[in-house]
Amino acid sequence: MAFRIRLLAAASAFLALIGAARADDIKIALIRGLTGPLQAYAKQTETGFMMGLEYATKGTMEVDGRKIVVITKDDQSKPDLAKTALTEAYEDDGADIAVGTTSSAAALAMLPVAEEHKKILIVEPAVADEITGSKWNRYIFRTARNSSQDAISNAVAIGKPGVNVATLAQDYAFGRDGVKAFKEALAKTGAKLVAEEYAPPNTTDFTAPAQRLFDALKDKPGKKIIWIIWAGGGDPLDKLADLDPGRYGIELSTGGNILPALVAYKRFPGLEGAAYYYYGIPKNPVNDWLVAEHEKRFHSPPDFFTAGGFAAAMAVVTALEKAKSTDTEKLIATMEGMEFDTPKGKMIFREEDHQALQSMYAFKIKVDPNVKWGIPELTRELKIEDMDIPIRNKR
Repeated sequence: MAFRIRLLAAASAFLALIGAARADDIKIALIRGLTGPLQAYAKQTETGFMMGLEYATKGTMEVDGRKIVVITKDDQSKPDLAKTALTEAYEDDGADIAVGTTSSAAALAMLPVAEEHKKILIVEPAVADEITGSKWNRYIFRTARNSSQDAISNAVAIGKPGVNVATLAQDYAFGRDGVKAFKEALAKTGAKLVAEEYAPPNTTDFTAPAQRLFDALKDKPGKKIIWIIWAGGGDPLDKLADLDPGRYGIELSTGGNILPALVAYKRFPGLEGAAYYYYGIPKNPVNDWLVAEHEKRFHSPPDFFTAGGFAAAMAVVTALEKAKSTDTEKLIATMEGMEFDTPKGKMIFREEDHQALQSMYAFKIKVDPNVKWGIPELTRELKIEDMDIPIRNKR
């Protein structure tokens, strides 16, 4: 009997030891829209995030001897599911930090959850300005570029005096925030915005909005451009081209995109825009490692959102190493103004709104018959100091 008691006591002590070890794990929730229209973006984000953790921890997947555990959740790019997923991550899974999500509308639904639970949420890759603007709270950091960074870089790439521009965008936060920021940035270049068209995110027939844009531009003097801001399916660039805007002297422009979408860009040699990332542009050790390892493991280069997921992981590990804690207040104090390395080079979390300031890349599409997609050839790197990104929160 005494032996049995000692055995049970030893077993209890062992289980307590395991429990303590598990309790000491650093739990990170990764929420993404793995099913739905943005699933390609979500898969890239997850791949990049895991590779970024590997790189940042030198393969140990630990920080200060504490194991990193990643908890993944699929919100299907739906705001209600995103809100539920983040609540479960904080309450049921004990997540210390969360990262996500893919859709801007879903990310906006998550912001109050982070504030309610007083836990960090690093937004990646959603870009709507409201996330670090009017809907922001102090628990929100964002490694993704915002709509203003997209817009300012694209406006610089195509905007000049005498240029007339019309826009086509999706009718939700991503598209409307993007056009609002683009309009503000374009005005500073001397170009004129003459029309805006918004279409549902699932639009496949662009005939009606395209004709309205053609009518708004066709009689304007000088250079005429339709700038497209779109995410997911629908392929508006190709479909607008099929409607022959060239008969009115109208050109098309858009930002960078994932490699499968860049296949369509081969039709548009010389097309100008600006990109968040293209694997062949940044020259730094982090990107060198990412490109080499991604090609080795997946037999393809890293894509647009792979770099974003990687950047989020670098931010997480840098913050944990500097704060030496998962305490939220210590993390916030550490992350405000924090610099960290990414495949794009240095990023900085701006203290005022926790938006990651970062380089963007103006490009012109080059066509190489040996490459499956149109190549965004760098024309100008827009560095942090080259862009005056508005602070849109009410802090």
